[in-house]
Amino acid sequence: MPSLWPAVPLQGVPGLSVSPISAHNRAKKIRNKAVVNTSTLTKESNAENSKLLLGGGHSRTAEHGLRTDQLTWAHQLEQAREEWQQHYAAVAQERQMMKTFPHLLNVNEDPQLTGVLKHFLQAGSCDAGRAASNAITLQGLGISDKHASFTNSDGRVTVTPHGTCKVVVNGVPIATKTKLQHLDRIILGSSSTYLYIGFPWERGGEDLSRFDYDFFQLERAAAEGVSVDKLGAGDSGGGNADPSVLAVFQDYIKLMPLVAEANQMSEELKKELKMELKVKNLASSDSRGCDLQKEVMVKVTNQRTHEVWIWSKAKFINRKFLMEELYQRFLDGEDSHVVQEDDPFWDPVQVVHVGSAHVWLQPLAYCMRFEEQVAFLNCDGLEEAVLHIHVTPCSPAGRACGEEDVVIDPVELLGKRMDFQIRIVRCLGAKWLKEDAERGIQMGYRIYNLPYTLYTKPVWKIMNPQIEESVQFTALNASQEFLNYLQTNALIVDLWGLQGCAELSCSQPNLLVTGEGHIMVDTKKMSTVTDTGQTASAQMSELDLKLLRLEQETGMLRNINRALSEENALLKESLGKTGSGQQAHQPSGTPKIPEMTQSSAQSPAAREMDQVCTQQASYDREFAKALKGFYQSMNVARGKFLELRRRKPPEDDQMLRPFVHQQSQMLKDFGELLESSLWKLKNDVALIVKKKRECLLHGE
Repeated sequence: MPSLWPAVPLQGVPGLSVSPISAHNRAKKIRNKAVVNTSTLTKESNAENSKLLLGGGHSRTAEHGLRTDQLTWAHQLEQAREEWQQHYAAVAQERQMMKTFPHLLNVNEDPQLTGVLKHFLQAGSCDAGRAASNAITLQGLGISDKHASFTNSDGRVTVTPHGTCKVVVNGVPIATKTKLQHLDRIILGSSSTYLYIGFPWERGGEDLSRFDYDFFQLERAAAEGVSVDKLGAGDSGGGNADPSVLAVFQDYIKLMPLVAEANQMSEELKKELKMELKVKNLASSDSRGCDLQKEVMVKVTNQRTHEVWIWSKAKFINRKFLMEELYQRFLDGEDSHVVQEDDPFWDPVQVVHVGSAHVWLQPLAYCMRFEEQVAFLNCDGLEEAVLHIHVTPCSPAGRACGEEDVVIDPVELLGKRMDFQIRIVRCLGAKWLKEDAERGIQMGYRIYNLPYTLYTKPVWKIMNPQIEESVQFTALNASQEFLNYLQTNALIVDLWGLQGCAELSCSQPNLLVTGEGHIMVDTKKMSTVTDTGQTASAQMSELDLKLLRLEQETGMLRNINRALSEENALLKESLGKTGSGQQAHQPSGTPKIPEMTQSSAQSPAAREMDQVCTQQASYDREFAKALKGFYQSMNVARGKFLELRRRKPPEDDQMLRPFVHQQSQMLKDFGELLESSLWKLKNDVALIVKKKRECLLHGE
C-alpha cells in the first residue's frame, strides 16, 4: 500500500536524522502489533454486536461515535500534513539562507548537538544577548542582556562587544570592533562557542568537523601560552610524547571552560574571586637541572583582600560542584547567603610558594668561597625576586678558608672533614611584596640528605628585606657521593609568600649536630650504623660524635705533619747543598771562621730558600684564583644553558622569526662566554707555569 505521507528530505534538519532501515523496522513492528490487536478487537466487536442486537438505541449511538472518530482522524491527518509541509518549507528556506548569508554555527561539547543552532547575519546590524528583544537570543553563563553586535555591511561582517562583555575570537579576547573571516572561532561569555561561516564566495570545500569543541579549547590554551610543546611532551627522546605530560595537557584543556564558568559565577554572586589555571613545575627543575613532574593547579585570588590560594585539580572540581549549587539557588531567587565555613568561594589563608632559586655548589667541591645573586623563578619560569647568598668553606671554628686552601681535585677532600657556611643575605625586588605591602616572606632550603627543610625567620612589610642568616654545616668524613653531589647539584632555595597570620616553623627538630653546634650532613654511614643498634629516629651520642671528631682531626694533623716533614727534609737538603758549595769555593789561606760566624754566613741561602717557598705559595694562590674565576664563569654559563633549555618556539608563525633571531643571539653569547672562560683559564695557567719555570731557572 503506498504511503499517505510525502517523502520529506530531512538531511538538512538541525538535530534530526532518520535512517530508512530503522523506519522500515519500526513499520514492521507496528504492523505486527496490528495483527495481534485485530484478534482482540474482533472478539470485543462480536461481544459489542451481541449487545447491539438487543437494543437499536445502542446501534445509533455507536454509529454516531464512529462518524465523529472519522472526522477527528481526518482533521488530525490534515493538520499533520500541513505541519510537514510547513516543516519542509522551513528546511528549504534554511538551506537557501545557508547558501546566501553568512551565519553562526553553534559548536557543542556533545558532537550530536553541534550545528543544531544557526544564526543568520543578514544585511544591517543585529544584537545578541540574553534579552528576548535581541535578534539573536543567547543563554549561558557570562551572557549579558545585550552582549555583542554583529554587522553585515559592504561585504564584510564585524563583531563588537558591548562594554566589558567577554568576546573571544580565535582564542584571543577582543574589546573593540573586529572583522570576521570565514571559519573564525567565536566564544561569547564563558562557554558559548560558535563557528563563523562567511559569504558564499569565501567558502571552499572545508571539512567543518575538525572545528569541534576541543579545537576551541586548544586554541584558547595556545593563546594563554600552554601547549604540548610548551609542557615538554616531545622532550622524552625519539620524538615520542611523554604520556604524563599529555595527561596534564588534557587536564588543562578540560578545566579551562570550568574555570571560566567558576569565574562568571563568582562575578555574578559578587564573591570577588579570580581563578587562573596554572601548571605546577611548568618551568621548574630539580637540583640536577632535570624537569619536575607537572600537574594542573588553580590559582585563586581575592581581588579585594589580595589573598591567594592554590587549589589542586581535585579540590577545584569539588568546589565547582558546590559553587553550582549555590548559583542555582541564586537563579531561583532563593537566599544564596551561607556562613563562611560553608562558602565554596572561601578558604583560610595559607602560605604560598612563590618561586625557586638554584645555587650551583660546584665551587664548594674545590674549597672555594663564592657569592651569588640568583633569580627566584615562578612556575612559569618568570622572575619573582632576586636572592643574594654567600657560600663559604671554613674551619670548624668558622674561620673562612682562603685561596691557599683551594684544592685542584675534589678527591683531595675525600675522607676529610668539610665545614662550610650558607649565608642568606637579602631578598631583592620581590613582586609578592610589591603587590601588597602587608605581606611577608620566608625562605627555605634543604642540602644533600638533610631530612628537614631549614627556614629563615619570617619578615613582614619590608620591600627588600635584609635576612642575614648564616648556618654552618659539617661533613665529618666527606664521602665520594657527597663530593659528587657538590659537583653536579644545586642548592634549591624556595621563596614562600606569607599572608594573614600564616608562617612556616623555623625549628630544627631531630637534626644531627657536632659538639660546636654545627648541622651535620653526609651522615649516611653513621645513620646506617646507628640504625642497626638503635631505633630509627635515634641520634648518635655526644661521646660518639666527639670520638669521630677527634679521629678526623687526628687524621688531619697526621697529614699536615707528614707534609711538613717532607718539606723540612727538602729544605735541609737544599741548605746542605748550598753550604757545601760555599765551603768548596772558600780560599785555603782564609782564616777559619768560627762556627757561629759560619752559621751566619749560611743565612742568606736560607733566606733565598724561604723566598722560593714564598713564591711557590704565591703561584698556588694565583692558580686557585684562576680556578675560582673559571668556576664562577661556568656557573653563569650553566644558568644561560638552563634558560636556553626552557625556551620553546611560539605557536604563532609571525613570532617565529623574532624567536629564532633571539635564540641565535643567546646561543652566540653562550658560545662566546664558554670560549672566553676557557681562553682566560688557559692564559692564566700558562702565565703561572711560565713564572714558575723562570723561578726554577733562576734558582739553578
